[in-house]
This record gives sequence, structure tokens and C-alpha cells, in this order.
Amino acid sequence: MVGIQTGLLDFRSYIPPFDGYLPKWLLLVSVVSAVNSLQAYKSDAYSAQLYNARTSSGQSHTNPLSSRTFGTWTFVSAVVRMYAAYNITNPVSYDLAAWTFGIALLHFVGEWLGFGTAELKGRFVSPLIVASSTLAWMLTQRESYLSA
Repeated sequence: MVGIQTGLLDFRSYIPPFDGYLPKWLLLVSVVSAVNSLQAYKSDAYSAQLYNARTSSGQSHTNPLSSRTFGTWTFVSAVVRMYAAYNITNPVSYDLAAWTFGIALLHFVGEWLGFGTAELKGRFVSPLIVASSTLAWMLTQRESYLSA
């Protein structure tokens, strides 16, 4: 235990220094998003599990290019969310992070209900839950963090 609390291994020093769980959640979601970006760059299999509907011929809607594009978009969101986790009292960073969840929610709902590239099952459900719940959380807590 002593080794974990010294030097670079003191993980607590990397946690955003703000009260409440929202900054810590933003950090966690940012790290998960960055890992998802790597998965999307490595193979289009990750994106195919997310955009899980099939074409009329049984093909996936994803391809290597669309997967890398999704990975890039997800990484940009991860950076914005990470920045907001450590700057939660800054209105610009707070609002930009909230926008990343709003845009993600609109995107995923559009792919599901509008374009039909996703079905409400499997890996696709997670981003809907994270985007909608975090956006609601951020909208209800905005004044609390920005008045600090």
C-alpha cells in the first residue's frame, strides 16, 4: 500500500480536485472514450457492434474508414470531457462537455430511429444511457459547479 501512495503511483493526485461525483465521472467517461477510440482505430469490429443493424443484404453499416472517423470523433469528445473534469468551474469547458453528450445523444438516437444503422440492443444501449444521464446530470448541476 505504501508504494501506491508515493510518486507517480499516487493515483489520488490525478483525480479532479472538486467536490461531488460529476468531475470524477467526467474523468472516467473520458478515459473510457479514449480506450473506445483506440478500439475503433484497431478494427471496425468495435464500431460494427455499436452500429449493430445490418443492410438488406446482411452487411454491416461500418467499414474501416467510418470506424476511424468514429474513433476520432470519440477521442475529441474524450479530450473535451477530460478538460472539463479538471476545469469544472469554467463555464466554457462545462458547456462544451455538456454539448458533447447532447451531440452524442442526438447522433445515437438518429442512427437508431432515423437512419436505422443501430438497434436498441447490445453495446448500442450503453452510449444512450451514458449520454442521456450525463447530459441530464450536467444540466441539473450547472449552477452548482459554476457558482463555486
